[in-house]
Amino acid sequence: MIMSTINESQGKAARVAGFTYLVTFATVVYANFAIHDRLNVAGDAAETARRILAHEQLFRVSIACDLIYCTGTVVLLTALYVILETISRGLALLAALWRLVYALLWVQMTLNLFDALRLLKGTRYLQVFEAERLQALAKLSLSASFDQYYVGLLFGALASTVCGYLWLKSGYIPSALAAFGVIASAWGAACTLVFILVPSFTKMVNLWWFDTPWGVFELATSFWLLFRGLGPGHGQRTSS
Repeated sequence: MIMSTINESQGKAARVAGFTYLVTFATVVYANFAIHDRLNVAGDAAETARRILAHEQLFRVSIACDLIYCTGTVVLLTALYVILETISRGLALLAALWRLVYALLWVQMTLNLFDALRLLKGTRYLQVFEAERLQALAKLSLSASFDQYYVGLLFGALASTVCGYLWLKSGYIPSALAAFGVIASAWGAACTLVFILVPSFTKMVNLWWFDTPWGVFELATSFWLLFRGLGPGHGQRTSS
């Protein structure tokens, strides 16, 4: 029996995963905190409409950033599968599929931005509606992204939980980091599921604490993969 070792494809995938996550993380943070938070005014459809129309190009930049994030998530799940399928092909595939669902929900969130922009620009066939009604519908499209994000977060956190477990078994990253990843990701999935069932759960646990630990784990793992690469591994899988 020959112990499994890290191959060239895994090494390259590790660098790709580290680089991709860091780039997409920076992109989505910029889109949401520098653009969306600036243009989308909570509880005020009219002011939100005014800001988006006044800064339409900036709003479109945020759409492009979100699409980059979606693309990067697919690249990331592919790289992680290449790395982790040597530990358990079935679990690695499950994690990849769950992360794909997460990416698809981000695509849906991005399409909502196009819907909002179309409503606010008032094409000819929309002129039968009053401006206030179009503004309310546009705000509804933007607000729908909130629910879609937390549905997606459930799948993303589940994917990260499985990946954390595989990282722990593999020995490719420090065991403490992998164990933290399992706990942080499972925490995010559990909080999201409770929030879907009981929205008032946010009075006990702030929304920020749902995904922040998970984000810290994936960010730390990305830095490790990019600058340190894969460790020697434990060689769990064998071949004759």
